[in-house]
Amino acid sequence: MYKEIKPKIDLNKNDEVYDIHPRYSRNIQAISKKQLNDLHSKKVCVIGSGGIGGYVVEILSRIGIHNITVVDNDVFDYNNLNRQLFSKESLIGKSKVEAAKQRIFEVNSNVNLQIHDKMLTEENAEEIVKNHDLVVDALDNIKTRFMLSKTCSKLNIPMIHGAIAGWHGQVCIVFPNDDTLEKLYKNIDTEKGVELELGNLPFTASTIASLQCAEAVKILTGKGNLLRGEVLQVDILHNEYYKIKVK
Repeated sequence: MYKEIKPKIDLNKNDEVYDIHPRYSRNIQAISKKQLNDLHSKKVCVIGSGGIGGYVVEILSRIGIHNITVVDNDVFDYNNLNRQLFSKESLIGKSKVEAAKQRIFEVNSNVNLQIHDKMLTEENAEEIVKNHDLVVDALDNIKTRFMLSKTCSKLNIPMIHGAIAGWHGQVCIVFPNDDTLEKLYKNIDTEKGVELELGNLPFTASTIASLQCAEAVKILTGKGNLLRGEVLQVDILHNEYYKIKVK
């Protein structure tokens, strides 16, 4: 059974020390106080709460993004236990987004975590995604990924793509009207990729999720160089990282 979610802790946003509360003190220097306060106000929508998505939701919550929406209609199965952060034996058959809500409340009660226990479809995608500053693709379905990218372009919202298969993964940013995914995936009607053959490993999922979160923070704070027009491909087995221009 899930525990009842109690009201979150009330931190005074007018307090001078709010932006350097001990919870976030280790962010400072790498992220300025102003940038941290900017993160508090941003809204991020994460599509998928499984292998990649669970890590994305937790990392964003820990770093200080206070408004997160999570979309997933799936429940936990035994084959999720090897890699999905929110999965545990007692939650087999239980909702992934409900588990996310409980977990994140325990990690950071300041996060306003909205959940949609439903499949993302052409009919509901625009309503779910609108009013967010950023969307993170943590899907395992290529066809749905393209639909999500199209929706984000229509709403003028950038999307961070991530995918894994075995020891390999990739990350890139798709800004509105970019055709990056079309160049990465030749068959947009495919449901699944090579992960069915290569499997999914926990450290691959957490690595790609971490890279997606880094890109998210860079977009939302205006820091660093972005993976736009190129894809970062990761080969963990051979410790090789490649940045490939997408033409």
